[in-house]
Amino acid sequence: MLQPLLPVHVNTHCFGGGRPRIPDRHCAEAIFYVLRTGCQWQALDQTELCAHSTAHDRFQVWVEAGVFLKLWQTGLEQFDELCGIEWDWLAMDGAMTKAPLGGDKTGPNPTDRGKSGVKRSLLTEGHGVPIGLTVEGANRHDMKLVRATIESLVVVRPEPIKERLQGMCLDKGYDYDEVYAILQEFGFTAHVRSRGEEARAIKREAGFKARRWVVERAHSWMNRFRRLLIRWEKKPANYLAFLHFACGLIAFRAAGLL
Repeated sequence: MLQPLLPVHVNTHCFGGGRPRIPDRHCAEAIFYVLRTGCQWQALDQTELCAHSTAHDRFQVWVEAGVFLKLWQTGLEQFDELCGIEWDWLAMDGAMTKAPLGGDKTGPNPTDRGKSGVKRSLLTEGHGVPIGLTVEGANRHDMKLVRATIESLVVVRPEPIKERLQGMCLDKGYDYDEVYAILQEFGFTAHVRSRGEEARAIKREAGFKARRWVVERAHSWMNRFRRLLIRWEKKPANYLAFLHFACGLIAFRAAGLL
């Protein structure tokens, strides 16, 4: 799935020679190893995958070419073809992680004594597969990321119709007039409930199914990729590339292809 998305390598050696190029598969495995284990790039030198400098250089080239975003889009296309993206019920939520090295799109984390942190705002379809993502500083309120998260959709969204409205499920942190206005602008039906109210509704209504839990589960899936637990990348593009890589893998797994 990844191979067709990779940029074509051009040999820049003046005589067309140079050292043999490390295969893309070895570099892809090394990048995945870093994403999955959360190890430092230098730790790749202790493995049999490839040198850390080679893997990191190839990662930078692929980030610039948008390879990991395209992989996510391909995974969603496969998932839509095999399972179908559920547009009736979308869910959005934010999650904060540490960012000790700082960099762009970081800020003081109000839940971690003001230490540097980052917030990722995730949008999922009804099954919990990520379809939109944006990052900002940890001090950025969830409701301020609603528009950017909706605009970050990586697949074409079908137009809502009166007989089949598209619901957006949010927690009490989004209970603001500004959020309702944005959702109305984009044609979503807002479903905002506090946790206590939702718990009472589940007990009271037979067959009631909570809808917001799928995005919380998606955040948990993403945290299984340990490189995402703490942001070590100063460049937002590199951090987003790891997030896109994880989202793509989740989409392929949901489609039953991994």
